[in-house]
Amino acid sequence: MQAYRAALLRFAADRAPAHSAVYEEDGLLLVGPDARGQQVVQAVGPYAQLAPQFAQVPCEDLRGRLIAPGFIDLHNHYPQTDVIASPAEGLLPWLENYTFPEEERFSNPDYCAQAATFFIAELLRNGVTTSLSFASAHTASVHALFEAARQQQVRLITGLCLMDRHAPDGVRNDTEQSLLDTEALIQQWHGVDRLGYAITPRFAPSCSHAQLRGAGELADRYPQVWIQSHVAENKDEIRWARELFPQSRSYLATYADFGLMRERAIYAHCIHFDDEDRALMKGTGAAAAVSPTSNLFLGSGFFDYAGADRVGMRYGLASDVGGGTSFCPFHTMLAAYVVGREGQTKPGLSLKPQHLWWQHTAGAAAALGLDGRSGHASIGNLQPGCEADFVVLNPKATPLLARRTARANSLDELLFALIVLGDDRLVERTVVSKRTV
Repeated sequence: MQAYRAALLRFAADRAPAHSAVYEEDGLLLVGPDARGQQVVQAVGPYAQLAPQFAQVPCEDLRGRLIAPGFIDLHNHYPQTDVIASPAEGLLPWLENYTFPEEERFSNPDYCAQAATFFIAELLRNGVTTSLSFASAHTASVHALFEAARQQQVRLITGLCLMDRHAPDGVRNDTEQSLLDTEALIQQWHGVDRLGYAITPRFAPSCSHAQLRGAGELADRYPQVWIQSHVAENKDEIRWARELFPQSRSYLATYADFGLMRERAIYAHCIHFDDEDRALMKGTGAAAAVSPTSNLFLGSGFFDYAGADRVGMRYGLASDVGGGTSFCPFHTMLAAYVVGREGQTKPGLSLKPQHLWWQHTAGAAAALGLDGRSGHASIGNLQPGCEADFVVLNPKATPLLARRTARANSLDELLFALIVLGDDRLVERTVVSKRTV
């Protein structure tokens, strides 16, 4: 086992609300293998209470630092890494002018490999230890991302992008072949080390009825895999989806009609919803990947936190790179705070710092079904039994951070200062399964 002495941040499942944090100013975190050999949290709590019991365990003294759960990014696009910060009038022009031309390059395995290696390194550099990611419509892109994640022991979920219409040559796939490829990729990669597969329709307008139907059949045949897609991001997109699928009650309901809404289904954006849509999300166990930097950058709209909480639908935070403007979880949390202030049915909502942090860790884990329920792995927290993915943060990483955090009079003030003023310099170390990367 290995012990770490530092300030500790985690979330208690037995405390209401669920996003209330537990903070130890002088804590001890003990990490060691479980029965399967997976590195997990063995014990956590006040240093004075635990130190005598574990006096023989090697302990690294990190006082002055904050150890927190590794961040979980619920939605991003690794083939879009090189089009981040590209100007566009909105979502659909951005796809046509930047995204699709870049994704054509992912037919080349060598290009995929170098892009995947950089993408995983950038996640880790920013403290992200679990990611639900889109690949492109090319099987080479999926293999490359899984290989890169496996090499770094990152918990990663991805899948072949299903898109058989309304897209240029070079980024579309054949309907029948895409479904055969999806099943083969599930059988090859799902459950290998820390990897998981996600059935990945890009979004309903880009998929034929036959492709969506086949995706739903695969989701039924492989209930242990994830589903990911986009929904209700942009009003022009919504009008288009309603024209293509007039039989469905709403854009979101289209996915339900094809058997693509259930536990372990993550839908990015979920901005322009009514309460029936939110009830459908809650009733099926699906969850929203809230992508505030992308939504602000593309002018798509604001996620309605008050509406989601009123109905009780699950959600967590996502960078949505490359429509999103940063890999940095602190930038994402700050943008979510702005969205909470500006874009709500309940004006002036102020998301608490602990809630923002929970959305990017334990809340995102719950959205993925990886919070220990039903015997599945537990991530996004530092409670005993959780996988030992964590970040070591330096509150004095910059002169301004040092000055502001020294004046913090509460946990909320400390966390908010890190959110507002933090960037990748704040992440001193990212630890994945006891391995510093």
